[in-house]
Amino acid sequence: MNLIVDVGNTFVKFAVFQEDELLEKFIVELSEFEKTLKKISNIYPKIKKCILASVARLPKEVIVDLENQYNLLLLDSNLKFPFQNHYTSPTTMGVDRMALVAASVKQHPNENVLIIDAGSCITYDFITQQNDYLGGAISPGIRLRYKSLHNFTANLPLLDTAMPKSLTGDSTTAAIHSGVVNGIIKEMDGVIDEYQEEYSDLTVILTGGDANFLSKQLKNSIFANSNFLLEGLNFILEYNSH
Repeated sequence: MNLIVDVGNTFVKFAVFQEDELLEKFIVELSEFEKTLKKISNIYPKIKKCILASVARLPKEVIVDLENQYNLLLLDSNLKFPFQNHYTSPTTMGVDRMALVAASVKQHPNENVLIIDAGSCITYDFITQQNDYLGGAISPGIRLRYKSLHNFTANLPLLDTAMPKSLTGDSTTAAIHSGVVNGIIKEMDGVIDEYQEEYSDLTVILTGGDANFLSKQLKNSIFANSNFLLEGLNFILEYNSH
């Protein structure tokens, strides 16, 4: 039984796996880390292994706590991965992106795969059917775009995320929604189109916190999987345990 700990920019995700099966998932704020960890250890006393992926800085005592309870694996670029990494600066590559690419190898072997992770940032990662990871792109996510419009202008309000009713916004609020959401949708479809021109048999995975919000708006065919990152982390943990 495995414990997956994914520390993002906003939330911490805990997931418990029995082999490849996701048994339960917990999403909490960082301040709830220790409380949630204790709760999980009480519910699942048979957990032996744990993998920690963190894009944020964790206090040393938190890592020590995990090490004391489990056989802990820290995700970094020095681990074994089931693909050839052609990123020219692998040590600066986000650990979440490594896990997403690993998940694609396990779930879509021998396929050309584009993984789109719609979170705080939107990341695009491409791996060939020969398991060559070539890289991708990083752009601002939905909330980052809303916040940027508010923070870097004098008069634009900070809005909650909402699907625009029209491409042509007839008010400042409607125009912001159209610019942010339609801009992202057109960006994603455009990136997918370009990859499909070169790889006609492309498989596209959409994941991340905003995946469900965006998935039905894309014109291209995609597989939406909100647990793709957690599944990738579990695979890396198993892959490095043998």
